[in-house]
Amino acid sequence: MKVATVTLIGRPSSGKSTLINTICEGKVSITSTTPQTTRNIIRGVYTDQRGQLILLDTPGYHQSERAFNLRLQETTRSSFLDSDIVLYLLDVKRSAGQEEEAIIELLKNSKIPLVVALNKGDVASKKEIIEAQEYIKTEFPKAPTLLISAKEDQGVDELLIELFKLAPEGELLYPEETYTDQPLEFRIAEIIREKAILSVTEELPHAIYVEVADLEYDEEGESIWIRAFIYVERETQKGIVVGHKGEGIKKIRQAAFKDIRRLFTNKNLHLDLRVKSNPKWRQNKALLDELL
Repeated sequence: MKVATVTLIGRPSSGKSTLINTICEGKVSITSTTPQTTRNIIRGVYTDQRGQLILLDTPGYHQSERAFNLRLQETTRSSFLDSDIVLYLLDVKRSAGQEEEAIIELLKNSKIPLVVALNKGDVASKKEIIEAQEYIKTEFPKAPTLLISAKEDQGVDELLIELFKLAPEGELLYPEETYTDQPLEFRIAEIIREKAILSVTEELPHAIYVEVADLEYDEEGESIWIRAFIYVERETQKGIVVGHKGEGIKKIRQAAFKDIRRLFTNKNLHLDLRVKSNPKWRQNKALLDELL
């Protein structure tokens, strides 16, 4: 058996979360077009007859001196400490810039085996693909490099072959049926946050976090009761989330309900969502320690 911890790194919105969900065939990490949707290290687990890969989804590597972004950068760098392989996702639709150069420098200073995946090949032009291939060949001439589409599940099987080639021998770390090790409350909160992010304007997503306040089981009635709070930074932002006559929060609840329902079998689900404000939560070190 081969077992490896694989850290994914890439610019914001390069497709890391989508790739992990595709590989694990389940809702492991939330996705959106908003950069830096992922704030924590999310673990997806893939197991087949070859062995097991523990896939670490890290926050998009974004160059910024703001405290919140510096914490996300540190979260990504710290994930290298436990890795057997680094999987670098490059979005072929975007030309290399300062953030890409920072990732390149980080990877060149690492001695961990590297695999490169050129993502979004299904929507890229031939010119964009060639430019990306030449860029990676210049920076990492010896690294296995594959063209994939995480969204369309193209080239993913070939990518897994390369990852298992580099994986060391070992015993399975998780049961075969496991596809993530995240606590249930965390997974519920992330699903709600995803739906909230998708429902609001571009300025608001980074001001949102979610807390699951209550998770109660009624074994006799086979019911699950969940009460969660969607937090924003300002009182004026609450109305944006709630929407006209409550339509916004209603849509968030309906969308979240569908995904959360899949986490439970043969249970009646009750989901209560409320919106609160917590000014300057991104400057709250204790809260950031808890969230990140």
